[in-house]
Order: sequence, then structure tokens, then C-alpha cells
Amino acid sequence: MFKQVTSRANPDIKRIKALAMRKYREEERVFVAEGVRHALEAAEAGWEFDTIVIQSEWLEKPPVQKLLSLLEKQKINRLEVTADIMESLANRDNAQTVLSVIKQRWHTLDDVKSGSWAVLEEIRDPGNLGTIIRTCDATTFDGVILIEKTCDPYSLESIRASMGSFPHVKLVRCTRNEFIEWSKTSGFTLVGTHLKSAKDYREIEYKKPLAIVMGNEQAGMTDTLVDACTAIAKIPMLGKADSLNVSVATAIMLYEAVRN
Repeated sequence: MFKQVTSRANPDIKRIKALAMRKYREEERVFVAEGVRHALEAAEAGWEFDTIVIQSEWLEKPPVQKLLSLLEKQKINRLEVTADIMESLANRDNAQTVLSVIKQRWHTLDDVKSGSWAVLEEIRDPGNLGTIIRTCDATTFDGVILIEKTCDPYSLESIRASMGSFPHVKLVRCTRNEFIEWSKTSGFTLVGTHLKSAKDYREIEYKKPLAIVMGNEQAGMTDTLVDACTAIAKIPMLGKADSLNVSVATAIMLYEAVRN
């Protein structure tokens, strides 16, 4: 049964607004996803929902009815809201008509035993992170390992940039030392990227189990992580640009790994 909400001062609405802050997302271990597409992707993948918010005019629409059917057995908070309330929950123009609060999923390094993974060292931009998650989904990489102070993959910006791929990509977070200790006994091939490397990325052997390691937007990979890698690849710059956006560079590396 849906609870009708007509006031922006409603406690449920205020709580959802507060989830724009990482502090509250981490305290509650939930995140906000906008739109029926994101909600359907998560529901079909078996994610647990906390709250579903639907604009009144959309309750009988086929995609929403499909979503509600998928969530029928989940004990969640169901809110029916006005367009005004939905607009107040959006942090941009053209607010969506469906909004979900979904429980976060995290894995550990102990879960990383096979397959292909992207490893990101202190990525700072949530748009880049969400785009990389989307690329991992597109290339059938199993997940992303986030090292140290990486931005929040469950921020609204990252979820938007993932374009519905977030339910299909596993997430691990760890310290640099934890990752290095894990890598010593994991059996993974670790391929990093560095402009000073002499080896073209097309000359590398991408042997599974595989981890593609990328540094952050400003400084690239730290020397500690470079030393832990099996191989270091270079993506050549042919024009005047001296580097690529990290999400673009990651996409090149992931697709090359798949091609091999």
C-alpha cells in the first residue's frame, strides 16, 4: 500500500534529501537512484529496496506496474507523491517520475578469485567512476576494486553516469596495503598504465585472472602500485594532448583486454 505525501516537510522526504550526502548514505548503507530504468535494472538483478517513490500520474504506467510486481514481496516503504514533491527531490531540471532508495552492496577482496576486474586508485570524479562502471558492464568485467580515498560509487552523480549498469558490477573497497598483500597470493595478472612505460598497451599479454589498474585523474598511479603490477602499459598520445581522461583510458584498456 502506498502512503500519499503532499508536504516537503514529510520525514520520509527529508530523509531522502539527506541521502545526497555521503555521510548519511554510509550510515544507512543505502543510496538513491533516479528513474524507472535504474529501478527496474536493480529489481531484476535482485537488489534489496528500502523505499520507492512514484509520482501519482505514473502509478498505472506499464513500466511502473512491472517494477511494483518485481518488488511485491519486498517489505519496503512505498510513497506516492505530487510532481512538486518529486521536483524537490531532484537535484537537476527534468525530474524523474520514479525514485528509489536501494540498499548498498559491497564485496571484499576475499570474493575476488577469478575473472576480470578494474582497479581504481583514488579516482576523484563521480562521473568518471560511473562511466567506468558502465564500461565494466559493457565489457563483461566482473567488478571494480576501489583503493583508498576513491569517490563514492553510490553518489547520485556516479549512479547517473553508470546509466543503469550499477546492479551488474561488483564493488570492493580496500586500502592500498590490503590490495598489495592480496595481489601477492591472488594469482592475478596486474596490468597498470603509465605514460613513461616503453610498452604499448597492444603488446601486453592480458592473462586471466586479470586486474586492470588505473591511477587517479591528477597524479596517475602511485609508485607503490606500479611496483605491484605484473606489467605496465602505455597508451600512446599521437596529437598534442599529453593524456586521456581516466574513463576513456580505462575503456581502451578494458576493450583491449577483451579483444585478447
